[in-house]
Amino acid sequence: LFFFMQNQQIQYSEKYFDDNYEYRHVIIPSDRAKLAPLNRLMNEAEWRGLGIHQSKGWVHYSIHKPEPHIILFRRPLEKK
Repeated sequence: LFFFMQNQQIQYSEKYFDDNYEYRHVIIPSDRAKLAPLNRLMNEAEWRGLGIHQSKGWVHYSIHKPEPHIILFRRPLEKK
């Protein structure tokens, strides 16, 4: 039972960066991935509705069609 429950958790990647953005990807369980749209990006209310919890500013910016259970996010880096 523990193994099953562990596999149903949302997994958050470490953050990675380029010159303009910080990025992360989130892996959601397959049952939740079926609820995500495949033909458009999700707004914040939609991805939060799937159970994804992140601080403000993250935007769903791309769809990785071969793996729709992996949700790709980015947010602008603060200018120094």
